Amino acid sequence: QVQVVESGGGLVQPGGTLSLSCELSGITLRLFEVGWYRQVPGKEREFVAEITRSDRTNSETTNHSDSVKGRFTISKDNAKNIMYLQMKSLKPEDTAVYYCVFRALRNRQHGLWGQGTQVTVSS
Repeated sequence: QVQVVESGGGLVQPGGTLSLSCELSGITLRLFEVGWYRQVPGKEREFVAEITRSDRTNSETTNHSDSVKGRFTISKDNAKNIMYLQMKSLKPEDTAVYYCVFRALRNRQHGLWGQGTQVTVSS
């Protein structure tokens, strides 16, 4: 059966580095676009990064929000069925619950979400 296992959150000092991962099981990651979002309690979920694929060309495009561009890097390993968010130069404002999502290419409105992992950036 299809499952998502998210891990990697924790407490990090400002300027530090942390890596998050989400493993997709039960179906190949190649059939999905991937993305990361984050949410602070009481606020709307915020887009962080994504890897999308063109149905026409099959080419992939990586996008990062302006707030994390240059510091965060989204990536994926199709062979391992894992997607990642590598975070560096972390700031206190990066503190949030981070959620991964796998969006089916056949229906991009169908998202498989991780349960969320807390990232706290504090000295």
